[in-house]
Amino acid sequence: MKYDIPVYEPTLTGNEQKYVMDCVQSGWISGRGSYVQAFEEQFSAYTGVGKATTVSNGTVALHLALMALGIGPGDEVIVPTFTYIAPVNAIVYCGATPVFVDSREDTWQVDAEDIRRRITPKTKAIIAVHLYGHPCEMDDLVAIAKEHRLFLLEDCAEAFGTLYKGKHVGQFGDISTFSFYGNKTITTGEGGMVVTNDETLYQRSLHLKGQGLAKYREYWHDVVGYNYRMTNICGAIGLAQLERADEFITRKRQIASIYAEMLNGTGFTPHHEVGDVFHSYWMCSVLTPQVHQRDKVRDFLKQNGIETRPTFYPVHTMPMYSQKYERHAIAENIAMRGINLPSYPGLTDEQVVRVATALKEGLEHIDVMNAVKKFSLLQTTPVVKKQEYKTVSPDAKNITA
Repeated sequence: MKYDIPVYEPTLTGNEQKYVMDCVQSGWISGRGSYVQAFEEQFSAYTGVGKATTVSNGTVALHLALMALGIGPGDEVIVPTFTYIAPVNAIVYCGATPVFVDSREDTWQVDAEDIRRRITPKTKAIIAVHLYGHPCEMDDLVAIAKEHRLFLLEDCAEAFGTLYKGKHVGQFGDISTFSFYGNKTITTGEGGMVVTNDETLYQRSLHLKGQGLAKYREYWHDVVGYNYRMTNICGAIGLAQLERADEFITRKRQIASIYAEMLNGTGFTPHHEVGDVFHSYWMCSVLTPQVHQRDKVRDFLKQNGIETRPTFYPVHTMPMYSQKYERHAIAENIAMRGINLPSYPGLTDEQVVRVATALKEGLEHIDVMNAVKKFSLLQTTPVVKKQEYKTVSPDAKNITA
């Protein structure tokens, strides 16, 4: 179905075409070329992390980061259940075991106190997923990791441009990852980045992503590696996108502000900033007042040409991860009530107003339909008349002719 207003679309009106054509004309189209290096260097400078290496997508970025940390069979890695599935799958790729934790009701991010309850002698790492553009409470997570001598990996796939106490996410963990899928704040079509301030982790990442190729002998491989390299064409698109990053983030925050203002007092709860943070609003998201309203509201918007998405399903409820019964009440509640709204920088104010208006009308439509249904039931329910019964004396006898 084609929507009048999609939930997301990339903005490719800068130097993307110019840089890509330069790749094609020069013949540097695969994993080597000046644009990959330029993208890595400028991304490192933008995020404030010392080292950055490109990869082919955000999921392999997570796998590469875990491999660089030495995560393997027998290890447990703590991860929020309310997340996109990629970090959980990456843990399993390594042969390790994901341990799910609940979320905070106010920020929707991982609950630090629940992390403490889940730590065992097998725990080796914590993955902090900065969900929908809001950062996790990094002071708490850094303190827990130091106290228990655990690795801290930041999954910043949805949080490019997000700040925690003035610092860009990705600076707090031992190693961190980003995604540049087509619906991310900046995109390369498919792509990702691994960043770290640790030289050893950086070198391990380079080694593993390049098929385990040894530095000291040509075409000699000394570990089992992976082909996780980004192409120069993707690097060219990423560099052009990075040039407009501030513009994109400013516009996304304006869109979030319009949604918040128009939905104030309607019963919807927007995902908003909590604490000393800078929310990049990768996805502007809201909660419906009641669970049963979410899908009906989404259907109403769909009928009006507006695309939305449900918030992520908790991973512990999915078949391959539900062998052990678990309850994570806050994550489950957010997941059942949450809606991702159109959030891309190219939206006009008029389009944002149209979406917000449709949301309010959707709730009103549900209320009207419920009232009609209730009235209809009252009208069609048969009235049972009270019957009168005569009492027959036990002494009475049947008299026959």
